[in-house]
Amino acid sequence: MLYSEADSHYFVTNDNVKLHYIDKGQGQVIVMLPSWSLSTAIFRYQIHDLSRNYRVIALDMRGHGQSEKVEYGYKIYRLAKDLHELLHTLKINNTVLLGHAVGASIILCYWELFGAEHLQKMILLDRAATPLSNPKWSKEQIKSFGPTSDAATVMQLYNQISSLGGEYYQRVLLNYMLSKSISDKDKQQVHDCSAGLPNKSAASLFYDNYHQDWRTMLPNITIPTLVITGRGSPISLSSQTWLSQQIKDAKLVIFEENEGGKHFPFIENPHKFNQIVDSFIQTPSYA
Repeated sequence: MLYSEADSHYFVTNDNVKLHYIDKGQGQVIVMLPSWSLSTAIFRYQIHDLSRNYRVIALDMRGHGQSEKVEYGYKIYRLAKDLHELLHTLKINNTVLLGHAVGASIILCYWELFGAEHLQKMILLDRAATPLSNPKWSKEQIKSFGPTSDAATVMQLYNQISSLGGEYYQRVLLNYMLSKSISDKDKQQVHDCSAGLPNKSAASLFYDNYHQDWRTMLPNITIPTLVITGRGSPISLSSQTWLSQQIKDAKLVIFEENEGGKHFPFIENPHKFNQIVDSFIQTPSYA
């Protein structure tokens, strides 16, 4: 079982949205943020294993999972504010933040808005510095920055996702990010975790995420940072290497394709992933 009823909690944001989170275990706090359209259940292996030694908190973003479905606030900056309010409400300091893709973008936005407040370390999983391409960029810049689409394609996908059959396009996008070797059980779990976010809300967040650019902010990060990616990920390895090089003393870990190294290594190879997270947390912070 992922968690008991006693581990499930809610709090209300300052714009009156009831958000759900899991709070399990004791000790050093790890706060986990799922990616676009996904619920906290996507971290079931991490919640189960890491909560034995840590206090693991996983947040359902507004509209996601068991959080309230509202028609507003599907912007990265608002989700970063929601995260800040969660940490403030729970009076948590020295937190390790772990974010997957859009969750990592929320963490980067949190840093830009609030700096090191409440934080000790951060773990960024498969997030490009900027996902939207600029036709004026050179091949070398594209290799470094890691864009995965252009403005016209993003708008087309926005319209498709916000349509009546938008959940079909969400499923196509998720399938593209899974390894062919993933088990049927884990594949179904990924799709189950993506159910529930209304199409228009999913489209709004998809669009906003694609228009975030963290390139100039990355050198300002001053806390220990771990960047995790897969060699077979849709997010280019070159972009993850470049991103980690922009952050002082950041560490880069690469999952090979034959060990679940696509977009979901924490599902496809949870044992290794959890060991990496544990080792990073246990490593003393630099001054």
